[in-house]
Amino acid sequence: MLFNDTYLTITEPGEGIFRDRGSKFLAFAYPIRSDQDIKALVAKLKSQHPKANHHCWALRLSPDRSIFRINDDGEPAGTAGRPILNTLLSKNLTNIAVVVVRYFGGTLLGVPGLINAYKVAAEEALKAVKVIEKTVNDVYQVSFNYLQMNDVMRIVKSENLNITEQQFDTDCEIKIEVRKNQVEKVIALLQHISGVKINWVATL
Repeated sequence: MLFNDTYLTITEPGEGIFRDRGSKFLAFAYPIRSDQDIKALVAKLKSQHPKANHHCWALRLSPDRSIFRINDDGEPAGTAGRPILNTLLSKNLTNIAVVVVRYFGGTLLGVPGLINAYKVAAEEALKAVKVIEKTVNDVYQVSFNYLQMNDVMRIVKSENLNITEQQFDTDCEIKIEVRKNQVEKVIALLQHISGVKINWVATL
């Protein structure tokens, strides 16, 4: 197999805290599915911590871990979002966001102090979460005639496929998740049934 078809992520949020010279860094880790999720998470934390000075964050997305975003939220460039992201990189996590809320304690920490504080706060949040391994799955829409239902369902069962949506009528449609390294085999099996239409929908 040429590629790795598993990735590490979290399923539940977690929290951590780090203090340094009066400043308090509250870290929150969240499972996410899209980079749109971060707006609502940051907005919620801002409403819960209106007196905090900074809400810095980093996120990583997609099974191949290729998408990332960082935000220093007013801290010196490279001292907040980047160290949080580096923590996610070192743990090899994806589909995850970590937001660190900082209450300033009156003493400047300097660049090395800030980098360390955001890094350790992120690590504390990640200690509080359960990391799980997930498989990279392709979602396919399979359309077939009602008379072909048994043939299609036999393959779904034998290959242990997860059906995410189904609609059974004269014309039937199901959406299935197929693990990346099973795709060729499953598609070949389904194509052996005459009249079955298969369309790729997404990669999860």
